[in-house]
Amino acid sequence: QVQLVEYGGGLVQPGGSLRLSCAASENIFNFNSMAWYRQAPGKQRELVASINVGGKINYADSVKGRVTTSRDGTKNTVWLQMSSLSPEDTAVYSCNAQILRVHYWGQGTQVTVSS
Repeated sequence: QVQLVEYGGGLVQPGGSLRLSCAASENIFNFNSMAWYRQAPGKQRELVASINVGGKINYADSVKGRVTTSRDGTKNTVWLQMSSLSPEDTAVYSCNAQILRVHYWGQGTQVTVSS
């Protein structure tokens, strides 16, 4: 069973930065893609960033220029580096891994942007 564990959430002031980590229980290159999603209170879950096995990266328009995703196969870890955070970025951020039509999810980590 694939396990994904997120780290790095917390409280950050507006304009600040945060790096989230997602550690997978197996080789991340076994997945067709890995992604970060977020869900704010009262809103639908939205894709933040994704990276496929070939290294192609996509970002949501709302975070372009402020967010970078990267990975390290030796650590089976994917990161989400976020900067210039605003209260609108407050959400639970979840790591997702996809193999064909099967999706695996982490438990999520809370990111709160507030002064």
